[in-house]
Amino acid sequence: MTSLANIISSLPSLRLTVDAHGLLAKKALGQNFLLDSNITDKIIRLSLEAQNKISFSDNHVYEIGPGPGGLTRSILKSEPKQLSVIEMDDRCIKIMEEIKTKTGSVLNIINGDALKFDFLSTTGAPKQIISNLPYNISVPLLTGWLKNIKHFQALTLMFQKEVADRIMAPLRTKDYGRISVLAQLQCKITRLLDLNPECFVPAPKIWSSVLLFEPLSKPLSSTQIQKLETLTAQAFAQRRKMIRQSLKKIPNLEEKCATAGISQTARPEEISPLQFFALSKLI
Repeated sequence: MTSLANIISSLPSLRLTVDAHGLLAKKALGQNFLLDSNITDKIIRLSLEAQNKISFSDNHVYEIGPGPGGLTRSILKSEPKQLSVIEMDDRCIKIMEEIKTKTGSVLNIINGDALKFDFLSTTGAPKQIISNLPYNISVPLLTGWLKNIKHFQALTLMFQKEVADRIMAPLRTKDYGRISVLAQLQCKITRLLDLNPECFVPAPKIWSSVLLFEPLSKPLSSTQIQKLETLTAQAFAQRRKMIRQSLKKIPNLEEKCATAGISQTARPEEISPLQFFALSKLI
């Protein structure tokens, strides 16, 4: 039986594929294509190593916006039990269909919007998401997945570096904010690598970063996250003000802050994710 790795190696090069389909990246879809297989293979290798895995053979992997299929090919070489690609661009769907003629049923093609896709509708193998995310919807996608993180084994995601910096930002830094709090309460986050603009076609003006998200043993429920989102939205809307001002609409704020171990003179960037969570439980 021919391995997926051998099947992928027999495909035309990505450059030939892009040329054959006249595939120019669409800015409206947040597309920047990664055509260097050495880089896409490295992303998969680093993700597997960080998870102490040798393949994705026990996983149902999802990829968002596969484009011409660079990362898709590298995922397939890792022998996933199933790979579902979610793509809105009909030109890229045709490329995925060409790959599927070689790989068979292991590749599932979904022509649709990832923001509207129900990732919880499928059961079976543990889910992983591996994706070079479209820049324009990366944070909304991540937020949705974090709310249901217990349903995923891991997420391997590429962001603009400035977004990755915000996600991983420590306390008392300008990058620390709402997405830092939510992500760090839900996951262990590892930066796998940074990529310079020249790695992409067309080259964006910014660097990119690949992060690995592994769910913590006791992630928050969707209800808890909703309360936390409301609280952090109020706090970080006025991030330079002390919370006794930005959160003054919360009844009995002084008492609740004392219970949560938070000074009322603290600014949002000085409050840890766990402290925000403790306060959210009281409101």
